[in-house]
Amino acid sequence: MPHIHEKIDFCAETFIVFNNKVLLRQHDKFKIWLSVGGHIELDEDPNEAAIREVKEEVGLDIVIVDSENKTPVFKGNKLSIIPPQYINRHRISDSHEHIAFIYFVQTETDQLKLSETEITDECKWFTKEEIEKNDYGIPDDVQFYALKALEYFSGKI
Repeated sequence: MPHIHEKIDFCAETFIVFNNKVLLRQHDKFKIWLSVGGHIELDEDPNEAAIREVKEEVGLDIVIVDSENKTPVFKGNKLSIIPPQYINRHRISDSHEHIAFIYFVQTETDQLKLSETEITDECKWFTKEEIEKNDYGIPDDVQFYALKALEYFSGKI
């Protein structure tokens, strides 16, 4: 998705957990390990963007969870959405930033269906030990969120 604004975009990032492993993908442009996610489009909320990005990039169906196990609720013309576990703001270049909504999500399979249009150099399901050891050069913030996602779901699987 192209940038919606020249200076800042909102993004949904997902840390997908299955069987005590977390999925990371190597970004095609930046060649670093990141979560699965992308820009929130003008016609969607962060939950919808997270679900869409995961389906587009790795072909998985996910369930977004929060600390109180809430589900979206319609009241009149308003929809409550599941809040992210974290929100961060980070610079992409000297002139562009992202505000990222970080979600911890689950899936029922580790069988990926990689997109033919979204380029992914590599995807890997990482164990807690692999994330902690970090032989892959995972950025510190991604390592932090990945470990938190694994911790969040330990005992809930």
